[in-house]
Parts: sequence; structure tokens; C-alpha cells
Amino acid sequence: MSDDYIGEFEELVLLAILKLAPDAYGTTIIEALGDAGRKTSIGALYATLSRLEQKGLISSWMADPTAERGGRAKKYLKVTANGDAAVRAAHKSRRRLAPSFGYDYESEGVI
Repeated sequence: MSDDYIGEFEELVLLAILKLAPDAYGTTIIEALGDAGRKTSIGALYATLSRLEQKGLISSWMADPTAERGGRAKKYLKVTANGDAAVRAAHKSRRRLAPSFGYDYESEGVI
């Protein structure tokens, strides 16, 4: 398996980060995944975020600490150009396979 391959959960996490930009951090990503019907634990999310960052598909930075978070800082995330390309490649693969299943993404309003 090559490093540019992304699994289904990695793809969902990348899509959530893209949707939430520029406010993507752990809690908002968990909420977005839940809203999409994918419940997950914070541990599973952070393991995936670490893997995506090692692959160069996301980058992160720490915001200033805030009193509302007890002096802790949020770790914000952003999809890199390589991450964007990986999501596009996964989407393209799905579109190529969709006709063989008889599912029309366009008529269903998915794309």
C-alpha cells in the first residue's frame, strides 16, 4: 500500500477538515463526523490525524491558549495540497466505479 492511498476513515477526516476550514480542530471534527453519521472516539481521531500528518496530507498549528480552555491551546488542522489531491483521487475512483453499481451520484445530488 503506498503512502498516497487513503482509507475510508482518513478520507472522511480530510473531508471534515476541508468543510470546517479554517476552524478544524479535534472537537469540531468529531462533531462533523457525528453529523455525517460516523461516530468515533477522540483516540481514533487523533491516531488518524497523526497518520495523516506523517503522510503530509494535513498540517497543524497551535493557537494561543485561552482562559475558556483552562489555559490550553487548540491544535488547528489544515489539508495540504497533497491531502487535497488524495481526496480528489479517491473521489475520482468512486466516480469511475459508480456506474458499475448503477448509482448515479449526479442525479442523487451527491456531486
